[in-house]
Amino acid sequence: MAEISTAREVKIAGHPFVLRSSDVVRAMRRVDPEPITSHYVVVGTRRFPPKQIISALTGVDRADFTTHHARRTLIRLGFSAGRRPARTTSIASGPSRRQPAMDSLPLADRLRPFAGSWVAIRDDDVLHSTESPQELVAWLNRHGQKADSMFRVPGDELSATGLAPL
Repeated sequence: MAEISTAREVKIAGHPFVLRSSDVVRAMRRVDPEPITSHYVVVGTRRFPPKQIISALTGVDRADFTTHHARRTLIRLGFSAGRRPARTTSIASGPSRRQPAMDSLPLADRLRPFAGSWVAIRDDDVLHSTESPQELVAWLNRHGQKADSMFRVPGDELSATGLAPL
């Protein structure tokens, strides 16, 4: 079955581009996501900073466009976007904002797409996933990140219960 691709004509930093959702998926397939500071866009099962995606696709310097412009462009291409919740110990005043559905799921459910992979977790959020613990540590070092925990997500329910044969 052919993959449906959405295309949009956009101007980024004064330059016209035609961006396709299939090009985004293809371009980001082999790219490690950078750490999420606030906003993110979901490509496949991974979260990327919006500016990382647009810069990778267009070659335009990240200083030449805003996160909101990148995010809006990617949403119009059909990608889900969200904002990393602020971690605070005090109760926020004013009306509460609804978090994206993915953030409201229990961590165990959010880990399902990473079955069999090594993940780094900080503040109940998946920082990054790779195939080996060495790659994960290298990514954390390269990006100056620290994780609360690092582990391999079980590949199936039997492995998760500890009943699977070794």
